Amino acid sequence: MNSPIPIAIDEIRVGMFIQLPLSWLHHPFPTSSFRITSQEQISTLRQLGLSTLSYLPGKGLSSGLDVAAGSTPAPTPNGQEERSGSATDDNSAGEEGVSASEHCLGRYRLAAATYDAVADEVQQQAVAARERAECLVRDCVEELVEKEACAIRLLSDTQSGGEAAHAVNVMVLALLLGRTLQLQGSGLHDLGLAALLHDIGKVTMPAHIGESGAPLSAAELQRYRSHVGESVALGQAMGLPSDVLIAIAQHHEMADGSGYPLQLLGEDLSVAGRILALVNVYDRLCNPLQGAEPLTPHEAVSQLYAQRKGCFDPVVLESFIRMMGVYPPGSLVELVDGRLGLVVSVDAMHPLRPVVLVLEDGSGLQRLDLARAEGTGIRRSLRPAQLPAAALRTLLPHSRIQYYFERATAAAQEQGGPG
Repeated sequence: MNSPIPIAIDEIRVGMFIQLPLSWLHHPFPTSSFRITSQEQISTLRQLGLSTLSYLPGKGLSSGLDVAAGSTPAPTPNGQEERSGSATDDNSAGEEGVSASEHCLGRYRLAAATYDAVADEVQQQAVAARERAECLVRDCVEELVEKEACAIRLLSDTQSGGEAAHAVNVMVLALLLGRTLQLQGSGLHDLGLAALLHDIGKVTMPAHIGESGAPLSAAELQRYRSHVGESVALGQAMGLPSDVLIAIAQHHEMADGSGYPLQLLGEDLSVAGRILALVNVYDRLCNPLQGAEPLTPHEAVSQLYAQRKGCFDPVVLESFIRMMGVYPPGSLVELVDGRLGLVVSVDAMHPLRPVVLVLEDGSGLQRLDLARAEGTGIRRSLRPAQLPAAALRTLLPHSRIQYYFERATAAAQEQGGPG
């Protein structure tokens, strides 16, 4: 039985799959349909002022929404996300900031869970996997284009990792960069689909090769590089459009011919391929495989420009750096007054004056929007080793860099400060 039936709010229980008669703008959950996994969620539901909602008795556990809801922590009764010890929870940001943080984290986890579901079924149910991926990308594109101005938010999520986290990061950054480069409609959708699925061929590989945390032998590296062709082959089985397949095929090609598998030059690459190649490298610099040392986002952007400039289309690279800012989210910084902080959000209108979580002596963390704070700014970027251990644990307890997009605040849009 899959038809929804009304149920009184006092009768809901853990394990029920429910539908809220509200859009996600009017409740704190990532989606309006999910399985109840905790008493905290029930407490929050009872505070929404509803007398009844819809219950789906026959809803199975295999759906993407079930997976996502089960992996998302319940909001506390006051509408704030429970702290995980991470500065990026941003609980001191006030009601609007907490709501944005919860929304971004929920959407990110839903996307990661959807990717995992696609990876699980793509070899046996290729068409169903494509439909699931297309639905996610379509929702992300619609959400993105609704926002007149976007900021990039840093997330701290210990539940989403591995290839799902990489796929979602690349999709989010590719869509943002595609919009910056004025891609629209089907072009933006195809870019997002290629970004999400660019590494899908790794499902055919042993984990020690596809997600290696140690250097690979020559034979293993050759096997690793074959994931490009296998991703294209799975994309063909899924029935992906040719433009999507081309971008997937080019996600390791470099404009100077140093990439693989075909050593193509810049003029041979599609616009989506150029975007995907750049974003893929950036995320791997911050979240590396094969035993490499992770770079801070500031270091990654600096390396792309100073050491790898010839590898990328100059217009795409310039647009990416302008979008990310000199201090991208996840950068550890020292302010001009000596305080230490973590960049948590950047919008392109104020690339030198991001939102920073500042470590205050004796009073925890303070959220500081540098675009609205006169008389202060960033002195320099720091490496993790340059911070005291206690400060690093408070500001950045998890090394993985994960992103989602949010609407730039109205105040930030109106503020015309430096940067």
